[in-house]
Amino acid sequence: MAKSTTQTALARLISDNEAGILADWVRSLSASESRISPQEAQGQGKDLLHALGKAIADGNITDIRAAEFADVRDLLAGYSRSRALQGFSPSETATFIFSLKQALFERIRATTKDAGQMADSIWALSVLIDQLGLFTIESFQKTRDELIERQRQEIEELSTPVVKLWDGIVALPLIGTLDSGRTQVVMQNLLETIVQTGAEIAILDITGVPTVDTLVAQHLLKTVSAARLMGADCIISGIRPQIAQTIVQLGVELNVISKATLADALALALKRTGRAVEKVKRNPKLHADEPVAEKRD
Repeated sequence: MAKSTTQTALARLISDNEAGILADWVRSLSASESRISPQEAQGQGKDLLHALGKAIADGNITDIRAAEFADVRDLLAGYSRSRALQGFSPSETATFIFSLKQALFERIRATTKDAGQMADSIWALSVLIDQLGLFTIESFQKTRDELIERQRQEIEELSTPVVKLWDGIVALPLIGTLDSGRTQVVMQNLLETIVQTGAEIAILDITGVPTVDTLVAQHLLKTVSAARLMGADCIISGIRPQIAQTIVQLGVELNVISKATLADALALALKRTGRAVEKVKRNPKLHADEPVAEKRD
């Protein structure tokens, strides 16, 4: 595709005035974005400006998705990712590319005598920078979404620990709302622990679950069914009066033994496995030889 006069002029403008444009850009960036140091702006700006000038000279200025703009896209994507991980806002991130407009426009005014050519160059650059700015925001948001999703998965894994209470007895304390994604994590963690420990009974404690609706009840039943398929019976504990009323009103049949507290559920589990916990009386003789603190004046 033949290059337009405007595109050729812009490519020459950047290559011939790269140092001056970079200096103006860094000053503009430092004035508008205080979180980035002048040294960092200098290094990142130099690489991007050089890649941008080459892309304009070799490619189609109206299509930043073209192969010639690959280096420009890579630099902006890397910049956006680092800023997202550092906690920058979208506007702070986009300022990096949008602040280039002023430096380029001033250079066009200073070097272009023809009014028509000046208008064409300014318009072409404005459209180009806007596209690059949108690409920067998209890259930033993609990284933020990936970060949020990873944090969500980590929180889910941390909030669904399976605890071994006794030989053959494990407990899964649930905290927060159960949805389809989290139910999958709960089920996977529970089944893996049942296999590893050979547990006969699994206690699902829902004391930390704020509400139980039809969907949550279905998720609980799926977890119970999966545990039973692995050979472990289930007991649900922590059903508060409000939740019990809700379950009755919804007409949900849990079809599983439930206890008010985790302690009650553990006592039942111990009984089912042929064990019992008894209170041992304290023997004073065991403490007869303990040293007595010497009294001092």
